[in-house]
Amino acid sequence: MEAYEALIREWNPRINLVSPRDVPSLRARHIEDCLQLLPLLPVDGPAADLGSGAGLPGIVIAMMRRAPLHLVESDRRKAAFLLEAARRFDLPHVTVHPARIEAVQLPPLAAVTARALAPLAVLLGHAHRLLAPDGIAVFPKGRNVDAELTEAAPHWLMRVERFPSRAAPDSVLLRLSEIRPAGA
Repeated sequence: MEAYEALIREWNPRINLVSPRDVPSLRARHIEDCLQLLPLLPVDGPAADLGSGAGLPGIVIAMMRRAPLHLVESDRRKAAFLLEAARRFDLPHVTVHPARIEAVQLPPLAAVTARALAPLAVLLGHAHRLLAPDGIAVFPKGRNVDAELTEAAPHWLMRVERFPSRAAPDSVLLRLSEIRPAGA
């Protein structure tokens, strides 16, 4: 993880992978936050990190989990960073997709993650399209989680599990399963 932190610090001035104010607390603010997703993910089966950016949580997960992992990132500069990270840390099970989420074609996934990407209602549409019937989505969410769940409720049905975040006291990790459009 130290080498990964160093790689982010090296690339960050050129392509703004993380906010400059977060660089001093990179380990606690980002990496530790991502590590807490691991116990919520299935051990086997392909997964995807949507809007992977700096590889948070995608690269962190790939370092700890050897199942196939797809990193979807439309910003070509950030996708280049992800390719370099996968090469440098010998992660042959990682595939980087420099494409928009709506355009990417992936096998049915066991899990989908996304961190600080979009409101829950939008993420559910992506997850529903990409997940296998028994797949799960794990989304870290902040203090607006209840409002996001309320906004999504008229459009989506799902089983919701909440786990407190160890990295941010006002945040939660949502593990969602049985995702389907309301009225389906």
